Amino acid sequence: MSAEAADRVAAVTSSRPSTPLQTSWFEFLLDGSLLEKHLQKSNPDPTPVQLIVQFLEQASKPSVNEQNQVQPPADNRRNRTLKLLALKVAAHMKWDLDSLEKGLTIPVLNMLLNELLCVSKVPPGVKHVDLDLSTLPPTTAMAVIIYNRWAIRTIFHGCVSVFSPVLLSPQLKEQAADSITVLEGALQLKKDFYVHTLRTLDLLAADAAANGETESSTAGLRISADDLHCQVHYDLGGIFFQQGCTDQPTYEKARDHFRQTKELLKKLDSTVHVHLDEKRLAGYWNACRALTGDCDPCDPQTTPYDQINSLIRAQNYQAVIEAFIKDNVSRSLPNDFRRSVLREFLYKVQQGESGLDEVCHKLCVCNAVRDALEGEILSIRFQQLLLKPSKRMVDFILEVCTRSLEKDRPSETSRRNMAGFMKTLCESLEDLSLVFVVSSHKLFMELLKEEERKVLVEQMRKRSATINLSAKPLPSFYDIPASASVNIGQLEQQLILSLEPRRIRQILIELHGMTERPFWRVNSKWEVPPDYINVILGIKDNLTKDLVYILMAKGLHCISIKDFVHARLLFSACLELVTEFSPKLRQVMLNEMLLLEVRAHETMAAEGSKERPPPDLVSRVRGYLEMRIHDLPLRQVVGEECVAFMLNWRENDYLTLQVPPSLVMNNPYIKLGQLLASTCKELPGPKESRRTAKELWDVVVQICSVSIQHKRNSDGRVGLIKQRESSMGILQRSKFITFVKKLREPLVLTTLISLFVRLHIHGRIWRTKRTPIIQAVDVEAVAVTVKELVSYALTLNPNNQSWLITQADIYFVTNQYSAALNLYLQAGAVCSDFFTKAVPPDVYTDQVAVLCQFLREVDYMTAFKALQEQNSHDAMDSFYDYIWDVTILEYLTHIHHKRGETEKRQIAIKAIGQTELNTSNPEEVLQLAAHKRKKRFLQAMAKLYF
Repeated sequence: MSAEAADRVAAVTSSRPSTPLQTSWFEFLLDGSLLEKHLQKSNPDPTPVQLIVQFLEQASKPSVNEQNQVQPPADNRRNRTLKLLALKVAAHMKWDLDSLEKGLTIPVLNMLLNELLCVSKVPPGVKHVDLDLSTLPPTTAMAVIIYNRWAIRTIFHGCVSVFSPVLLSPQLKEQAADSITVLEGALQLKKDFYVHTLRTLDLLAADAAANGETESSTAGLRISADDLHCQVHYDLGGIFFQQGCTDQPTYEKARDHFRQTKELLKKLDSTVHVHLDEKRLAGYWNACRALTGDCDPCDPQTTPYDQINSLIRAQNYQAVIEAFIKDNVSRSLPNDFRRSVLREFLYKVQQGESGLDEVCHKLCVCNAVRDALEGEILSIRFQQLLLKPSKRMVDFILEVCTRSLEKDRPSETSRRNMAGFMKTLCESLEDLSLVFVVSSHKLFMELLKEEERKVLVEQMRKRSATINLSAKPLPSFYDIPASASVNIGQLEQQLILSLEPRRIRQILIELHGMTERPFWRVNSKWEVPPDYINVILGIKDNLTKDLVYILMAKGLHCISIKDFVHARLLFSACLELVTEFSPKLRQVMLNEMLLLEVRAHETMAAEGSKERPPPDLVSRVRGYLEMRIHDLPLRQVVGEECVAFMLNWRENDYLTLQVPPSLVMNNPYIKLGQLLASTCKELPGPKESRRTAKELWDVVVQICSVSIQHKRNSDGRVGLIKQRESSMGILQRSKFITFVKKLREPLVLTTLISLFVRLHIHGRIWRTKRTPIIQAVDVEAVAVTVKELVSYALTLNPNNQSWLITQADIYFVTNQYSAALNLYLQAGAVCSDFFTKAVPPDVYTDQVAVLCQFLREVDYMTAFKALQEQNSHDAMDSFYDYIWDVTILEYLTHIHHKRGETEKRQIAIKAIGQTELNTSNPEEVLQLAAHKRKKRFLQAMAKLYF
């Protein structure tokens, strides 16, 4: 392929717009009043946090000197203005850390707040803990407080794992302790504070700060001492609460700070300058009181949460059960809280505490009745409890049911839901005597009509006979009654076919009631990723193990056939199940559900949807890429598709600026994604500034290199061993191709195609002096990769002119002229509205025969070579009327004479004899003749091929 063809591919940088036109960052540099107008819009685009990212990204771009060396960002007026613009946006947001943390990554927010410290004239080189806040100007003190509030929030929120607290490094501990000291010192100040606004930052830009105005007591936005103390107490309470996981006494500190927060909130007339979640505050307060024992169950002010936690601490478990039964009527405790109490007792049992099994069973019953009254699905734990219940347990269930209905006049909904629960209870019990205990109970008689009762009891009689037969201990396979075998076989068939989680669970409960064996093996096509198999098979309860395995396997199958509706149902049920007992599997399911949503959205995009992914999905993808949880099985494909998703939706700001450096170093897909995103962003700029393009080139060269090692043979000669899949690159070539085929963003694909075309042309050997390994580009592998890339790209857009011409060039250099001609014509048709307009002169470069006339300088060598093709399927002689170049026609007469093709020679001579092709004609006559033949030829060829 020619270098010109490679240039042409590289030059095509156009692609679909991902969003409507936005205001560009540089426009704010040109118009000083534009920022304030933009921020006052109801839905500004870009959003405030996006503007901060863009301003800081541009201000922190490294430069390249004349020696092509990368230099740190210049400290010039442009970059200082960009940083000031970012600060002004944050000032517009009133320095709300919640909003800033939600929209900005840690490195970007750190950069922003360091700029705030700088413009606020915080003494450089002095530790904040050594500053006396009372002596600092108001805006300076406030900058220090904001920075340290963010520091402690980031240290602890970022270091607490999903499973257990992570021990902080000594450096982080020291930073956290210093920041806490700074904030505790701020609580001793009783004066009002001031924070920078757009106006004070404008004054700084105009150098008006020289007269001290921006540091005076009246400059900036006034924050009262109570406002600030309320916020700081809340932040400190949150930090001490996190520390309580490993240091129990700090819960008392957290409680005291939350108490102060609550008291200050009551005192404040307005909370416009206080950014906290009052529901979360109430949760913290209740949790602290429970953990520190700071509540009296007899106190009328005590909340239901406090009462339950006090009873648990006092080990008055019977009173806890009583409270749950009463709550089934009042329903004041949220279901999540009730379930968390049950999980706490289950954890105690797992830790070896004796005598709590019955408490767990009774709490499970209480929760099941509450779920039934509210029309919710019964938990798997309760279903398991009904597999082998005692009469005592059935009596307790009936007692809870009776006491959980309103005494005076139960609502119709409650009665209907309770009746359904009683029927389910009968259907779930295998022991007929226990069924009769339920069916003869007063509540059962009241809630179900006589006819319903008779039908249900008869059904139970028939089912009990079958179950009792299959449940007997049998000495051999041949002793199993036929009815039981058929029943198991039918249930297994239903299990294979069903996609409804509740039905799958019910079938498994019935199967486990008949026989104990691993039902996850029923269908050999049920597969879960090898990364998860050990965790799932490590589940001790066999029924739960089967259910988790089958729900996940069925969900993954649904994703593979693009049945995302059923996949969501199956995964949601699996997530609900594992949440009860395994934080590790819970995170696994959250990861798989993320992959599900990514694939669902990418599938819609591939089918033509232009809808951008919701912000929540983009945020979840970021969270996954940044997740670092010890001992959690991770599937490589999830991270791979998350990076492809970010590239496809042009989330280049995140990949180029916000992704943490540690991830780039440790994850090859993130590294590749960052380089591609950066290169695409740099393309409009001058070639000498494309630093990441050079780095991307080096990475791809390594991926496509082979390792050649010297090895001495038995005869003493030195031979070479070539390894195709070299481990020198960040990825193997096969994995790289798999990743690329998940991309569909045109500019990214065009960039990669351009790179591989160049690599194919300029392939050469790289040597390193430090190792005996010779690195060489595998030219064959590069050629195969180019073909795969272009073929894949054309499946996404068969009308992309650049890709069509590249594919045609590939066919041309491999002597497949007919196929090349087809694609050249398609490219011409695309850019000329099916040849009704002139084809741009840069479209056709190296082509065969007639198309060679389209070049500014006719390529006779290529034309003659093509005409010598013996087995041509071009039907070339039928197109002689379209040739206007006399030299080519003369060559045709010569070659037909040489081959003895008299008839074709006469056709060529006749074409030469046309008067309008006489070389003595005026230039305009010759041009008109050429133009007429061009148009007729292209239209004829298009009709032939399309």
